[in-house]
Amino acid sequence: MQLANHLLLQQRSFFQSGKTRSLEFRLEQLRKLERMIRTNEEKILAALHQDLRKPKAEAWASEIALVLEEIAVMTKNLKAWSKSSRLPIPLALQPASARIYPDPYGQVLIMAPWNYPFQLLLSPAVGAIAAGNVVTLKPSEFAMNTSQLIGELFQDTFAPEYLMVIEGGVEVNRQLLAHRFDYIFFTGSPQVGRLVMSAAAPHLTPVTLELGGKSPCIVDRSVDLKTAGRRIAWGKFYNTGQTCVAPDYLLVHKSVRQELLHSLVDAIESFYGKDPKTSPDYGRIINHRHFDRLINYLKDGEVLYGGQFDSHQLYISPTLIVQPVRDSALMTEESFGPLLPVLEYEHLREALEVIERAPHPLALYLFSNDKKIQDTVMSSVAFGGGCLNDCVVQLGASSIPFGGVGASGMGRYHGKTSFDTFTHFKPILKRATWSDPQFRYPPYKDHLKYFKFFLD
Repeated sequence: MQLANHLLLQQRSFFQSGKTRSLEFRLEQLRKLERMIRTNEEKILAALHQDLRKPKAEAWASEIALVLEEIAVMTKNLKAWSKSSRLPIPLALQPASARIYPDPYGQVLIMAPWNYPFQLLLSPAVGAIAAGNVVTLKPSEFAMNTSQLIGELFQDTFAPEYLMVIEGGVEVNRQLLAHRFDYIFFTGSPQVGRLVMSAAAPHLTPVTLELGGKSPCIVDRSVDLKTAGRRIAWGKFYNTGQTCVAPDYLLVHKSVRQELLHSLVDAIESFYGKDPKTSPDYGRIINHRHFDRLINYLKDGEVLYGGQFDSHQLYISPTLIVQPVRDSALMTEESFGPLLPVLEYEHLREALEVIERAPHPLALYLFSNDKKIQDTVMSSVAFGGGCLNDCVVQLGASSIPFGGVGASGMGRYHGKTSFDTFTHFKPILKRATWSDPQFRYPPYKDHLKYFKFFLD
């Protein structure tokens, strides 16, 4: 870590040189990043398969394509976003003008999790680069093949005083967080997010925390249940359920519960066959610790479908669980795996009360064609973001800001929001010197009437 500390100091010096601020420099770095990714697509896909057994199509769409889309949006709009803009000035301060200047924070730390180890590290990095910062990237040690590859690619592509990858485990994280960064962007669990925020507090470093939580999915009786089942199964079992915005549990109107369950089973078997273990399109759990945690959840309800597992292959089948114990770990902790508890409700208020008893979720999904129900749910539940009549696909649009609220996180990114996140907008007021009325200064005497005229 001594070498890393030396490089961290070099990074700060490089930022202070001002080289990262020019529009041309930032655009060239984004183009270099794009070339690096496109040239090494097969290596990236192979590393993701080694870590999580991700199928190529799924890995490319969720890991590579999303980063390339972020780069495309940044390069197209960066010139406009980087310009200063005029601000209105009240009469009392005239003659004057004011502008707001986009300014990089400086030295940025980005810490990523293991479930989407490429995309969740590089997507925020695109915003940090575009804003003109120097960046330290900390990939997850659990996705070791992807982490190692990212380190090699960045070492071959960028100077470490500008963009640096530091690999390692908990001790490396601790030492990194002891350094004074100008901004920290963390994606991971709420438990670790609290540690990151505590580490940032002594330096008063601003943070973005992209966390998680139990994202509910409500299914009303007014929808096409075959389509709902297919979309829910896709969103839940994509990446083997290891997605922070995957539906974590279902709340289904009792009149359509049985039909929806049949639709879910049909969808699972059409996606992965009767034995998902043999499917090339179904992945694996990241490690034995998470595998054991998930297997322990199986006792917290009645397994209606699935429930098979193989510890040697870190395989857990797509699993539907009914009658889950309400205060069990399955229903109080984010499952982050291919286990889907199903509850039923008769009146919408019952479903909303279940959601409201838990911390604010990162996502919420509602399947309903009833406008009144849509309005009630959207206006009465606090959550990060979500979809009506679909799952997870909100992440595919860079125009849609992504982030949580409360326990599911703070701050947002994607597209313009990423540029804004890593930018300090510095306002400057410029005044003329040829006018300097005396009533501004003491002694005030009867100047109150002037203050009221200009300020009231």
